[in-house]
Amino acid sequence: MSKQIYNPDVLSCIANLSSDEVFTSPQLANQLLDLLPPELFSDPTTTFLDPCSKSGVFLREITKRLIKGLESHFPDLQERLNHIFTKQIFGIGITELTAQLSRRSLYCSRHANGEYSVCTAFAEADGNIFYTSLLHQWQSGRCVECGASQEVFERGEALESHAYHFIHSYSPFFEQYKDMKFDVIIGNPPYQLSDGGAQASARPIYQKFVEQAKKLQPEYLVMIIPARWYAGGKGLDEFRMTMLQDQQIRELHDFPNSQDCFAGVVIEGGICYFLWQKGTTGMTTVFSYENGRVISQATRYLQEKNLEIFIRDNQAINILHKILGFNENNFSQLISSRKPFGFATTFKGYARTKDNTVKFYANKEVNYICRDDVRMNQDWINLHKVFISYAYGMGNEAPYQVINKPFLGEPNSCCSETYLVIGPFEKKEIAENVISYICTKFFRFMVFLKKNTQHATKNTYQFVPMQDFSQRWDDQKLYTKYSLTEEEIAFIESMVRPMEIIDVE
Repeated sequence: MSKQIYNPDVLSCIANLSSDEVFTSPQLANQLLDLLPPELFSDPTTTFLDPCSKSGVFLREITKRLIKGLESHFPDLQERLNHIFTKQIFGIGITELTAQLSRRSLYCSRHANGEYSVCTAFAEADGNIFYTSLLHQWQSGRCVECGASQEVFERGEALESHAYHFIHSYSPFFEQYKDMKFDVIIGNPPYQLSDGGAQASARPIYQKFVEQAKKLQPEYLVMIIPARWYAGGKGLDEFRMTMLQDQQIRELHDFPNSQDCFAGVVIEGGICYFLWQKGTTGMTTVFSYENGRVISQATRYLQEKNLEIFIRDNQAINILHKILGFNENNFSQLISSRKPFGFATTFKGYARTKDNTVKFYANKEVNYICRDDVRMNQDWINLHKVFISYAYGMGNEAPYQVINKPFLGEPNSCCSETYLVIGPFEKKEIAENVISYICTKFFRFMVFLKKNTQHATKNTYQFVPMQDFSQRWDDQKLYTKYSLTEEEIAFIESMVRPMEIIDVE
């Protein structure tokens, strides 16, 4: 019996270099293409642009569809290929390397006019995959158009500047194609750029690709981007509101686990892709996924009344409406701002001495400091309080813990920026009852609705209702108080795992 030879698609085998510029598999590319009307691929006048081409997979898969769809228009295969490549398919490489990779994927040759190119109609080696070296334009240490850090990206011509052509108005691409009308813009843009801050701090950049694409007014726009814009993210407030209010978004596909789209790539907050259609209005059909399959589908407006974020879970909408209907104060008023006592995460405190008598909680350490060194909220030191981590990665698979375990901050204690303070309280019993509430699945589910990054500021707790903390709380009390149905309870239980109450001594 002869062995079958497995010949894999090379574009399904490319390893990602980082979580910032993630390669799209052919399978995922075709999921996005399936959002488009099929008739686009049998129209010889339809034009397609990938403004952030890495492997060329979108353009290659579009070409496959056009080759089949245009057979009746161009019976001769070579004539058909020449028409598709020269008149319908366009891309912008994000770097010189990805431009070359895209040409090989599309034309089967490093040069579009080369001997082995499947297109015989190009005079130029680049074909319709555009790329030239482009530099940022600096002002006050930032690129005036994309916000890149001059300190990080002023590299000269020897290294990639990551000055992406599509989001810089002075790019020669726009001069070369100024008379071009693109019917479909589709792609997977770079996600972020280092901003020169501490600990690999970065600012999102994908939103600029979406905004620029809309400015070109294609008939259809399809992009796959991080879902972090739903509720937070550095510099994303304006983008979020624009997206929530844009009734031209026909479909939104939401993946809380980024690995459902990109195997082995963890992107906090998950991934989404969307279909935008020019000139349409109305509600959006939202698809929620788990383990690669649709678990719910609902047609609704992206922006709920009086909310400035997107609630990603279709099943959570009714629960949220029910809770907000009680018109209670929200728990965020008990949460401190960052650096509650003025100490950065890097500060660990000192050994105990006659002067250093205040217990100091730092990241995984407990030391001591002098009371006079506390620059903020000194009056909290002698009160009971609850400490909770400011940052906690939820992971990518439900059920989630959502936030880190809270612990009791006794009198004569304070903490570094690692923690936020909840309280303070006059009585230890009140603080312990607050901890019982935080550890419920109900509490953490309400946090989950707004938390899509590892960081949880006080605003993250906006949906959590305030309770009477003269008593302890458990999930059964809360489910009864808010008249949650068995189905709603089951959904919460499926999303949030149990958490034991602990104290850190």
